[in-house]
This record gives sequence, C-alpha cells and structure tokens, in this order.
Amino acid sequence: MPNGNITIMKTIAYLIPAFPVLSETFIGTEIRAMESLGHRVVPIAFRRHPGPAQASDQRLAVRTWYLSDLGPADAAEALGGIRPSLLRGLGFALRQRGLPRAALLYGAARVAAVMRYEGCTHIHAHFAQATTATAIVAARWLGIGVSFVGHGSDVYATPADLALKLDRADFAVAVCEDMRRDFTALAPRARVGVVYCGVDARTFAPVVSGAAEADRLLFIGRLCETKGVADLLEALALVPAAHRPRLDLVGDGPLRAALRARCTRLGLDDWVEFLGARPAEWLARHGPGYRALVAPFRIAANGARDTDPVVVKEAMAMALPVITTTLMGCKEMVTEESGWRVAPGDRAALARAIETVATTAPLRLAAMGQVGRRRLLELFTAERQARALSALVEEV
Repeated sequence: MPNGNITIMKTIAYLIPAFPVLSETFIGTEIRAMESLGHRVVPIAFRRHPGPAQASDQRLAVRTWYLSDLGPADAAEALGGIRPSLLRGLGFALRQRGLPRAALLYGAARVAAVMRYEGCTHIHAHFAQATTATAIVAARWLGIGVSFVGHGSDVYATPADLALKLDRADFAVAVCEDMRRDFTALAPRARVGVVYCGVDARTFAPVVSGAAEADRLLFIGRLCETKGVADLLEALALVPAAHRPRLDLVGDGPLRAALRARCTRLGLDDWVEFLGARPAEWLARHGPGYRALVAPFRIAANGARDTDPVVVKEAMAMALPVITTTLMGCKEMVTEESGWRVAPGDRAALARAIETVATTAPLRLAAMGQVGRRRLLELFTAERQARALSALVEEV
C-alpha cells in the first residue's frame, strides 16, 4: 500500500514440497525475481532435499524454513494465537480428500507459525498437491491471500481435490495456455492467470561465432518417460549415418539403464554420450557449443507431462535452435522461425527434424537462434513473469 513516495509490497511465503532440487531451477529463479521487484519472500519447505543443487539455490536454502524442523509446540503456539479464526480453515480441511485431516491441520499450523513470525501477507504454493492444501488452510486461519501454481504430474497424473483448490484459492497460476483452459473447464468461476516459468537471460549467453558448426545435439533433462528420450534414440537411429549428428544426454533418472541398453541395441554407442546430471552453470558454459537443443516431450502412461519446460527457454536465451514437440507450452515457445515442432511420439518426424538440423547451414541456424532469443527476451524472462505474478498477488 502507498506510504508517501514508498510502495510497500506484500511479504510472500513460498510453500514448496522440498528444497533445493537440482532440476527445479524455476522456483529459485522466481523467488529471486520477486525479491528484485521489492517483495520480501519467505521460503518454506516441507523438507530438505538430499543430493546436489544449484549453487544459487543452496544460498537460498540457508534462509528457508523447513517444517521438519518444527514440532508440536510450534503448532500449538500458532493455533493459540489464531483461535478465533480456526473455523475459517476447517471447511476446506473437511471437504478435501487428498490428505489425512490431522496431517493437513498439523502442517498448516506449522506454516501459520512461520508466517505469523515473519509477518507474511500472502502465501504462494508451488505444485497443486499437499503444499496447496496446506497453504489454503494456513491462509484462511491468518486471513491473508493464497495462491498456487500447477506444474505437471500434480495436475495431470495425480491431481488431488483440484477443483476444490481452484475454487478456494484467491487465484491459481497456469504455466501455459493449455493448462489455463483445463483449469477453467474444471472450475469455471476460478480466477486463473498464466505466468510462465521465467528464465534469467543474463545467465545464458548467446551462441558464440561458429558454435552452430558443431555436429553435436544436446538433450538436457531427467531420464524419465515424459522427456521422450526413447523416442529420441529411435529417431536418431533412423537418420542416415552420413547425416547423423552426435548426441549428448545430460541428466539422470530412473530410465538411465534402460536407455543405455536401448542405445546399444540400436548401434548408437558411438553416437550418444550419457553425461549425467549437470547444474545450470554447466548449461550456461557449454550449451552455446551445441548445434541445437532437442527436447521431444511426450505424455507418460499415467498422464504426467512437461507443461512449461524451462530448458527450452534456456536454449532460446542462448540463441540455440530447438527441436521439440507440440505438447502443452512448447508450442507457445518455439515457432517455425526458431526451431522445429513435431507431434509427440512421432519418431519419423523427429528423425527428419534431426537430419534437417544436421544439414542446415550454420548461418541459417544462427539466424533461427536469434529469433528464439528475441522471443525469449520479449515474452519469457524471469523479470517479466515476476511482474505478472506480483500484479496478481497485489490485487488480492
């Protein structure tokens, strides 16, 4: 609210399942962008995530509250301070079916304790499952605004009380237009805004001169069904050896062993390298040396899917052409002028796109990459998306 010439922006609690997670760069990027706008952000996570993380997220983790560190005394203190408001959160808690009620109320009490201590005036939950349910109850107890953002599996594979959450939150964020339409169909009266997962374009430099002459393609992502790596290997095998580029697979995941075996069966061991997981700094440093990014996303058997893949936008920021599919937000990012889009699972079309990239003149690829970078700067920067989210928060 205005105070002379000073605008005091809301203090926002960010509720996330686990932090920091190496592959979830979008959360830390968004928090830092919101803070750059003037919001004070209080990160709250259910638990610490073991394993490697982005260096920038490790610094953020130092000031993150973890519910696993808080106990019954903290919950009781919070409930005692908001006793007159307790009934406001119980209606949702009784109607929802995704969580045991006792667990939901205990989690919400601990979140409320943190928010009261930190003076939070809004809570924003990432992922539409337990975090969102907990945020709704805690926000209603404290009488503050609440919002959430859906991502992938939480919306399409294992949704929990999604229509109820859309109805009870002050607003919901969809990360692409397809998701916005799905949210609106599920809860016509819900307030839904589209806020993409933004990229800090300063982190990723455009392709250096001559980089497009390289004969290597880059895949980066978790080795799981939704990333379409099996389709990628099968498509690569269809490309004539004379035009077949080499492929670096950056990432790890449950399908690593199966994909290695498939690679051997297809006779691609000399063409494909499995490089394992790498941090964002690796991509910023080495990404510009590749001919293009290939990201053949598909829908998994359980409905899971990538809805707004950050790696595509990171490639665009580096002025790399992109081969991807028409799935969800991909078709909003990549145009015919900046890359190639094929139907998910169409291995023949994917092979043709790969061969086209391999045989296209470097100057043409560089021009396509510049189109993609301009589109990224116009539509998908972290600053632009933070402004959109901030406007929604401030209107509550």
